[in-house]
Amino acid sequence: MKLPVIRHLHKGASKDQLETTLKVLEHFTEHRSVTDEEMDVVGELITNICGAIEVHNNVDQGMSGIEAANAFAQKVMGSIDQ
Repeated sequence: MKLPVIRHLHKGASKDQLETTLKVLEHFTEHRSVTDEEMDVVGELITNICGAIEVHNNVDQGMSGIEAANAFAQKVMGSIDQ
């Protein structure tokens, strides 16, 4: 997870665009010829896209973009600490 990338995706793509991209990447991972290295890269992309979607959701609920990104980062860090 890279917070600057998540912020960039949030600013540059709509929630619908991110969700469509997420579906494509998930479908890509289902192909038998995807290597472990490719899976790692796609996994990182998926994580960042999911973060940007969550930031969009938080902004829709009234948070500023910065607050929403920080809230997502804290949520992830909190789940890692447990």
